[in-house]
Amino acid sequence: MKYCAEQGCKTLISSGRYCDDHKRRKKEKPVYSKNRSFYRSQAWKDLKAFCYERDKGCCQRCGKFIFGKRAHHHHRIPISVRPDLKLDPDNIVTVCPPCHMILENEEKEKMKKNFTWKL
Repeated sequence: MKYCAEQGCKTLISSGRYCDDHKRRKKEKPVYSKNRSFYRSQAWKDLKAFCYERDKGCCQRCGKFIFGKRAHHHHRIPISVRPDLKLDPDNIVTVCPPCHMILENEEKEKMKKNFTWKL
């Protein structure tokens, strides 16, 4: 028997490093987009670079300059709705991370409002 490795814990344990109160929780595996392979393609990377230059590195929602990899690129019409527009530069805007979250949440709200329950 030995003491739990957590500082100040006086619980005796028979195996492992920590008692049940201090055991490290396993992280859940992240859920990846079903479009993951698309977002890793060279065509998408080239389009992102084009849109970043076209928008002069500024967020098209708030106008703030976004430096390099911090820039997000938002599909105005989601890929799930119109997959044929996923590489259309007119369907993509450069946005900062906070504005991207706002746009995504607005989109979810629109989807909820447009969805009607049919019995």
